[in-house]
Amino acid sequence: MNQPQFSHSYLYKELKTLSKEINKENNHLKKLIQHPDRLNRFSIRINNFFYDFSKQRIDEYIFKKLIQVAREAKIKNRFLKMASGEIINVTENRAVLHTATRDFTQTPVFLNGEDIKLEINQVNEEIKTFSSKIHQKRIKGYAGKAFTDAVIIGIGGSYLGCEFIFNALKHSIKPIINLHFLPNVDIDNFGQIIKEINPETCLWIVISKSYTTTETMANIEQALLFLKDHHLDPANHLVTVTSKGSPGDDPSNPVLASFHMFDFIGGRYSVTSAVGGVPLSLAFGYDIFIRFLKGCHEMDLHASNAPEEKNIPLISALIGIWNSNFLVYAAQAIIPYCSALSKLAPHIQQLHMESLGKGTTMNGQSTDYKTGVIIFGEPGTNAQHSFFQFAHQGSPFPIEFIGVVNPVYKRNQTTSKGVYNHQELWANMIAQAQALAVGQDDENKAKYFSGNRPSSTILINDLTPESIGMLLSFYEAKTVYEGFVLGINPFDQFGVELGKILASDIRNQIGKKNIDMSYHFDSIDPVAKFYLDTLFKGSL
Repeated sequence: MNQPQFSHSYLYKELKTLSKEINKENNHLKKLIQHPDRLNRFSIRINNFFYDFSKQRIDEYIFKKLIQVAREAKIKNRFLKMASGEIINVTENRAVLHTATRDFTQTPVFLNGEDIKLEINQVNEEIKTFSSKIHQKRIKGYAGKAFTDAVIIGIGGSYLGCEFIFNALKHSIKPIINLHFLPNVDIDNFGQIIKEINPETCLWIVISKSYTTTETMANIEQALLFLKDHHLDPANHLVTVTSKGSPGDDPSNPVLASFHMFDFIGGRYSVTSAVGGVPLSLAFGYDIFIRFLKGCHEMDLHASNAPEEKNIPLISALIGIWNSNFLVYAAQAIIPYCSALSKLAPHIQQLHMESLGKGTTMNGQSTDYKTGVIIFGEPGTNAQHSFFQFAHQGSPFPIEFIGVVNPVYKRNQTTSKGVYNHQELWANMIAQAQALAVGQDDENKAKYFSGNRPSSTILINDLTPESIGMLLSFYEAKTVYEGFVLGINPFDQFGVELGKILASDIRNQIGKKNIDMSYHFDSIDPVAKFYLDTLFKGSL
């Protein structure tokens, strides 16, 4: 991974010069998008997936230079090395093989001399068998009742992707088992969930690679107390998804079932492993999970095989780097015009910001350029009545619009102002992208819109498992490509560790107080002491 510093290349310097040119008035988006072939030139269509980047602030020459960046750094070759099992995560000395979890080819993927697809397929068969027995009511709870609900205990990558997929699919596929998500150590999160479930018909699925994550362990203890209070044996209600040999994979602590996750799959890339496979198969059936994997695989093949100038996730990654490093945008919004995709932005927020929020290159050098941006989002048209005032007239930021061609609800519908609801949704999506690009002149400065604000639009055909799989894989591949171009490691996350260490020290202080209420917090930082004193006093 001996890649030169991104900012030291001659192409970086050329792009810096081009960014000054694109800022000139004659290169305003309202003029660029007037070219009759603009959409055709700056869009790509593959099976049921369309990517339109015609409203990005680029021209033909900038596009060629961005593609040249990827070619000269051999970025596609790095992606292929990743998918074949090379040690790409160099800081943790790990392979990165989330793509192998949805690889339907006959090609083996070797790691340490073994085809890891065999073990992945074995786990999937175990998921298939277990979920089938649950649905057939051959496995029941301690009280002899069939399961109707499942609570997912896990945080970060152990739930965000799964929650996104579950919410996206439940609009078109009625859940067999309803899922609830318990990531937060906040006791009120737990309190709300137990109002919604019947203890006797609820599974508790613990998802943790190490089975030591503090928040997850706290919630497990809470769940165990809850089961005990209802006279239910955890061995009949608890399921674990964890690494082989972890405390959650201990035969001396029997559970209903345990499924393995692998060291070569990071949490935020793990939804196509057992992390998503167990909950989603229980929710919708194993066949639905497989259809979702096939959608992911289709985009994986495109990301691996399409040439640079036709490669959707690679182009999106290059545009992201152009926007952050050369046009100096600090944030990007993801706005799906589809309420079913309401959990997409939170998942991509973690995927992008945990992967790309780095200050060091793969070679151990401090970066002197931007890596990643702030990701946020909300479904349209809700977002229009929330932060689009800022999007149009405040500090600019790129937006990624997402549209779904066919809605799930197709029963008898009324019209308002001559259009159906779904048509109204699309009218707004189309108009917002236009307004951001073109702007509006007005002598009244309060009504002036500068325009020249970039956006892309993604279209998927429907909310089928295949389409959702393609969307997920697109964002994963985009993130990976962006990390490779920037020369950083998009697979580690050491930035989350310091807060955990400090929390451990404070936790020890709290523990001493719980044992001896006369204990005083005199040996810690005075600010921390104030907050702990307030906590134990129970009022301000």
